[in-house]
Amino acid sequence: MEFFTTLFVGYPLWVWLMFFGFVLALLAFDLGVLHKEQHEITVAESLKLSAFYICMGLLFGAWLWWYKGSTAGMEYLTGYLIEKSLSMDNVFVIALIFSSLGIPRLYQHRVLFWGILGVIVLRAIMIGLGAVLVAQYQGVLVLFGLFLIFTGVKMLFSNDEHSDIQDNKFYKWLRTKMRFTPTLHKEKFWVRGEDHQLSKGWWATPLFLALILVETADLVFAVDSIPAIFAITQDPFIVYTSNIFAILGLRALYFALAAMVHRFEYLKYALSVVLVFIGVKVGLVYFNHEGIVDFTIPTALSLGVTFGLLVAGVLYSLWKTRGQEIDK
Repeated sequence: MEFFTTLFVGYPLWVWLMFFGFVLALLAFDLGVLHKEQHEITVAESLKLSAFYICMGLLFGAWLWWYKGSTAGMEYLTGYLIEKSLSMDNVFVIALIFSSLGIPRLYQHRVLFWGILGVIVLRAIMIGLGAVLVAQYQGVLVLFGLFLIFTGVKMLFSNDEHSDIQDNKFYKWLRTKMRFTPTLHKEKFWVRGEDHQLSKGWWATPLFLALILVETADLVFAVDSIPAIFAITQDPFIVYTSNIFAILGLRALYFALAAMVHRFEYLKYALSVVLVFIGVKVGLVYFNHEGIVDFTIPTALSLGVTFGLLVAGVLYSLWKTRGQEIDK
């Protein structure tokens, strides 16, 4: 009960229902209208769809600004920017999963679409638990801050090497616990073995394996991004909605980003500074609350610094990698 009380505090039920209804309507429009027929997503289509989701996310942010005030609106935008930026590396991992399992572009949208439904549920659980922790133990904010500073410093000196999916321990464990067909069966996640010269019963296809691995990758990246947004605001509604809208837009942008992710290799330096900055901010929030210091970083300044650093990181990356071809 404590979990749900903390998660829904400050907002009437109709606000949550409106949000979920809006997201489900977007997904229904995506699957039922834009992708009613299975087809390969082009870079141009990916950019258009992403622009649409970004507009929807900003529209929701504008509504929140009107409904809850400018502070809530700026917190939402800051969280949205951080989540979208931190998820950039997730694009590389998803691309690695698809290439390792031989998933053609024709079926990748199906995996990403159904993966969103898992994200909606799993992020709600993680954010709800985080909200309960913050509400019960304010000291956890200091742990969040230290973790973000550590992650930022680690990111600054990382070599950006990603291991082959075939060497992943979770991947090997799944292969021993589930029956997977040796080849794809079009867009199907499951097939009956007797229909495909396999032993009786249901068999998962490599497409379902890709879905599990993509969801697992999202959980791993959420460990970084969720504390970062809790450092901006302890409002579970803002943390959750900014997360979901950022991920919706990123999944739509995947097909364009996967082709040019190498053009953003210097963005990690901006992200590392953002994480350290946010880590310091959340530490100041706690110490100010305890009366140890009398200084906090205003929300407007947080948004301005985050936006400025990320834009600088993107522009510098594009400038440094100018002349490099976009992968087809």
